[in-house]
Amino acid sequence: MTPEEKLASLGLTLPNSPQPMANYVPYRWAGNLLYLSGQGPRRADGTLCTGRLGRDTSIEEGYDHARLTGLSLLATAKAAIGTLGRIEAVIKLLGMVNAEPDFGDHPKVINGCSDLFVDVLGDAGRHARSAVGMGSLPGGISVEIEAILLIRP
Repeated sequence: MTPEEKLASLGLTLPNSPQPMANYVPYRWAGNLLYLSGQGPRRADGTLCTGRLGRDTSIEEGYDHARLTGLSLLATAKAAIGTLGRIEAVIKLLGMVNAEPDFGDHPKVINGCSDLFVDVLGDAGRHARSAVGMGSLPGGISVEIEAILLIRP
């Protein structure tokens, strides 16, 4: 089953690849490595998911926001490479969580993206990862995630 078929079997569709909000590009190549710029969660209508973990956003909501962000990252990858089947491996994720200073469940939040990648890409979706807390994120978004992917020629 291709990753696109797997998405469909999960009842998921990729959103449009988001446009950069400032002076940067959505992705950059270095050999066979595809670096995806940090992205935040957007609802189907395009609005940003905002909130601060440990204050007004639950771990479950944060998990869902990280999952939405993962879909956006996959959409950007697909725009860059044509088909998700060319992803040989997700090398690394950096997950940033907009969190209160005493919040400690950052990994549980970023699992929303990690679980999605494994669900869609299988073993190729397993990756090294950092999940860290931030004092704020652009636009008040709850999470921001960037990725490094190894792509088959």
